[in-house]
Amino acid sequence: MSSVITIDHVSKSYGTCNAVSDLTLSLHAGEILGFLGANGAGKTTTIKMLLGFFSPDSGQISLFGHNPSDASTRQRVGFMPETAYYYPYLNIRELLSFYGGLCGMSSSLIRQRSEDLIARTGLDHAKKRLLKTYSKGMLQRAGIAQALLHDPDLLILDEPFTGLDPLARIQLRDLILELKTKGKTILFSSHELSEAELMCDRVAIMKNGKLVLAKPVKEVVCDGNTNLERIFLNVLQAP
Repeated sequence: MSSVITIDHVSKSYGTCNAVSDLTLSLHAGEILGFLGANGAGKTTTIKMLLGFFSPDSGQISLFGHNPSDASTRQRVGFMPETAYYYPYLNIRELLSFYGGLCGMSSSLIRQRSEDLIARTGLDHAKKRLLKTYSKGMLQRAGIAQALLHDPDLLILDEPFTGLDPLARIQLRDLILELKTKGKTILFSSHELSEAELMCDRVAIMKNGKLVLAKPVKEVVCDGNTNLERIFLNVLQAP
C-alpha cells in the first residue's frame, strides 16, 4: 500500500519550545487518520509542515513522494483550517469561484463543482447570502466546500466538526466516508473523539510534541469495554 504522507523523524522547535519531537508517522492511500491530542500537543505545527508553510528542523516530510512545497503536490491537497477568514462581502458561490480560479479550474467546472458542494454541505438555502451573515457552523460548511472544490486526493481537515449542529455532523461524517470509498485519503485533527472512533481507520495521539500512540481504531477499542475517549484520557494522564 502506497504512502500518501510520510513523516520521518521530524522535529520542530520555536526557541526553547519543542513543538514536535522525533515524529515518525505515515498515512496510506484511501485511509482516514484521526490526529488527536490536547491543545499544544503539536498537531497544528505538524499540519503546517505537511502543507509546506515551513520546514522541519530535522527529519523529512513527503506527500505523494514529493516535497510538500512543490506546486504539483499542493494541487493534490485540500485544506480546511480550524478558523478560516473569508472576505465577508462575498457569497458562497463567489467564494468558491475565487478559490477555483486560484486552483486554475475552468469556469464551467467551478460552477459544476460549486453547485454540487453547496448542496452537499447544506448551504443551498443560503447561497445568495453574504458570508458575513453566516453562523460559525455555516462558515465551517463553507470551509469544507472550498477544501473539496478542486477534487483533491488528500484532505487535511483541522477541527472540521467545530460549531456544527448534529445534522451537519452526520452530513459531514457521511461525506468523509463517501470520499474514502472513492479512494481519497483524509487526515483530520479533532477534539471530537466520538467522531474519530466512528470514522477512522487509525488514530495517532500526540502529547507534548511526541507521538504516544498510533494504532488501528479496532485495536484500540477491541475489548468492547472501553472507548476512544477513555483511551485518550489514559494516555494523557500517563507519566
